[in-house]
Amino acid sequence: MRILLVHNFYEHHGGEDAVYARERELLQSRGNVVTEYTRSNDEIRDYSLLQRAVLGPGTIWDRGTKDRLRDLLQREKFELAHFHNTLPLISPSAYYACAEANVPVVQTLHNYRLLCPSATLLREGKICEKCLGRGVPWPGVVHACYRDDTIASAAVATMLAMHRAMGTWRKKVGVYIALSEFAKNKFVAGGLPAHRIAVKPNFVTSEPVAARTGVGYVAFIGRLAEEKGVRILVAAWSGLGCRIPLRIVGDGPLKQEIELRLARDGIQSVELFGHLKTDGTMRVISGAAFLVYPSQCYETFGMAIIEAFACGVPVIASRLGSMAEIVEDGKTGLHFTAGDARDLAAKVEWAWAHPEEMQAMGRAARAEYEAKYTAERGYENLMKVYERALERAR
Repeated sequence: MRILLVHNFYEHHGGEDAVYARERELLQSRGNVVTEYTRSNDEIRDYSLLQRAVLGPGTIWDRGTKDRLRDLLQREKFELAHFHNTLPLISPSAYYACAEANVPVVQTLHNYRLLCPSATLLREGKICEKCLGRGVPWPGVVHACYRDDTIASAAVATMLAMHRAMGTWRKKVGVYIALSEFAKNKFVAGGLPAHRIAVKPNFVTSEPVAARTGVGYVAFIGRLAEEKGVRILVAAWSGLGCRIPLRIVGDGPLKQEIELRLARDGIQSVELFGHLKTDGTMRVISGAAFLVYPSQCYETFGMAIIEAFACGVPVIASRLGSMAEIVEDGKTGLHFTAGDARDLAAKVEWAWAHPEEMQAMGRAARAEYEAKYTAERGYENLMKVYERALERAR
């Protein structure tokens, strides 16, 4: 199959960029001919004042993108275009180029951007659905939800409102991919047609790179940001004292704050590893007794969760959104009340004191991975979505 992949990379490499790369490699490994149209937010660093001034309007409609894609679509005959992220440099104008070339479009819903200017349905550390279902998501502008910038938030909100009014989300995308049933239900509540949304979870391409030991420490893998619950994580460990070792893999805006908090509270059982490559991350997971996933936002999916499952490692996760869907309480891990450091500490303490029970959960987690989240299953699911889009176009 000849496939066009479209993606706007983020300034700080994250889960969406990683999933895009994994799917591209998977498609190529199965003999598909893949062409990429990508932009990167790194480009903005070198923008002139004039270019920065037109960035907001370009987020709504980028004529240059439409022209470049139109030329590409005329030169090469694609059977399908798969979009991941279009904000801010590609814009929804790209969908219209595909429509004019009669190329069906699939869009993965990696986050809640179509429902919420911040893309997280989270504000000040708490779930916020004030923009859900609104034709004009004005609360996101009032609260400067996108990058704490009122002007930038207004640009994103205008993009969402204009394309909702133009029917872009209903007419120009053949099939949407939601990563969990929970996420699909949120998008339906926000106005997307249910019959156009396929649920296809992410997958893991890397098997464990180290023998499973699971006795030395607890692991956290993720971006060091408020929505990922790292403040709750550190507060829980502060309550636990120095009895249970924790390894934190990741980087982000709260790194310095976490370092200061650990030093202030004298918590010596926590190690910060920063960002690691895939092999290093999987090695840390493989050696953990269990993984902690304390996110405070809904999450459309949780890659670190299924990476832990691949290693046979159970997960303690927030009882919230897709996390509660992926992790079965008492079977593949434990749930705790989102945002509650005391409840998290209590669950961690119980899990650390019951290694045999957690090892049984780890075996169940590995079975769950083999049934749902392997690369083979991921490819099968992706091809089903593509066929659905092609059938709809026919």
